[in-house]
Amino acid sequence: MKNFIEEVSWRGMLHDVMPGTEEHLLEQMRSAYVGIDPTADSLHVGHLVSVMLLKHFQNAGHKPLALIGGATGMIGDPSGKSDERNLLDEATLRHNQESIKKQLEKFLDFNSDAPNAAELVNNYDWMKEFSFLEFIRDVGKHITVNYMMAKDSVKKRLTGEANDGMSFTEFTYQLVQGYDFLHLYKAKNCTLQMGGSDQWGNITTGTELIRRKESGKAYALTCPLITKADGTKFGKSESGNIWLDPEKTSPYEFYQFWLNASDADAENYIKIFTFRPKAEIEALISKHQEEPHLRLLQKALTEDITIAVHGEEALRTAIAASNILFGKSTSDDLKALSERDFFAVFSGVPQATISKEEFQSIGILDALAGKTGFLSSNSEVRRELKAGAISVNKEKVGEEFAFSDEHLINGKYVLLGKGKKNNYILIVE
Repeated sequence: MKNFIEEVSWRGMLHDVMPGTEEHLLEQMRSAYVGIDPTADSLHVGHLVSVMLLKHFQNAGHKPLALIGGATGMIGDPSGKSDERNLLDEATLRHNQESIKKQLEKFLDFNSDAPNAAELVNNYDWMKEFSFLEFIRDVGKHITVNYMMAKDSVKKRLTGEANDGMSFTEFTYQLVQGYDFLHLYKAKNCTLQMGGSDQWGNITTGTELIRRKESGKAYALTCPLITKADGTKFGKSESGNIWLDPEKTSPYEFYQFWLNASDADAENYIKIFTFRPKAEIEALISKHQEEPHLRLLQKALTEDITIAVHGEEALRTAIAASNILFGKSTSDDLKALSERDFFAVFSGVPQATISKEEFQSIGILDALAGKTGFLSSNSEVRRELKAGAISVNKEKVGEEFAFSDEHLINGKYVLLGKGKKNNYILIVE
């Protein structure tokens, strides 16, 4: 077996681990699980640390289990939360599970014949027939209220600023998660649960339940909650979460999120979010420090994670979209952009709307001045045209230029430009 603990330690992915875990994993192939509550039909980049943990676990020769929390998703985990979570119905949870599995398959090997092939499990499958009376008899009596109240996730909610307390439903969450571990221990010989550092209390409830009910030994491991060097929250953009689903976050936006990482963040992220070996990463960090303006860390990180999530074609498209901003593109590159990427690339660029009838007869002077106000006057337009500074869809034009439907991007937009940095979007409706 490869040394899993050693691997995640140098990558900065280890926060807490129970004594004896490393020795336990080096003895033979083991099974471990990470739980994901399917509260949306996509993972976001905040989930990726746990997914990477499972992948490193599999690479070390062990068997990863990805637990979709169909039952716990109906309850809501209080860990790290200040408010009660909205509850989901079974049909929504099943849809979310299928969507999440497709994303997990990009990282984990579910389909090989290897003994350590990954498995997807759903705690709704073993919780749905569990009656309340059975649960409090078979599970509840083994964990004291004192033990549950001592957990940080509970104490923070009970003493928080809002002081709204927490429902009995959320209070029992740690028991349900603890039972998940017990069930997988018995059914799948799973001896390790992993998760974010805010999950330590829930995970150790599971190890305690296994000890009390089965006289068994189970282990816990958590990774740090990723933060940015400037103290702002990781995984968020101005428009919200950075999702793995290209319909929620386009590959271009995903690409830009990683490319814009600071040097300090990129040095951490490349260890956590890529599978490059230690020597290669250390060499890359050293080279980056010598020539930081080349942004070698950001480029390597962005390339690896974009390919892993969206594929090589999406990476090429994202690079082409990025090049548009720096004048290294053609009209064809612009027309290849989706509407969402087009507006992502040209976020904040001023716009004017004209009718299709107006577009049929509009000249370059009106497009740049009279109808849009992009330039102040026709005389300014003529000066800039004469100087070769005006472009339509990134191609330089003269005063004789005539618009046609072929110039419409996505059948609706024209990008006007003055020089390299001044852009204007003409919307034709």
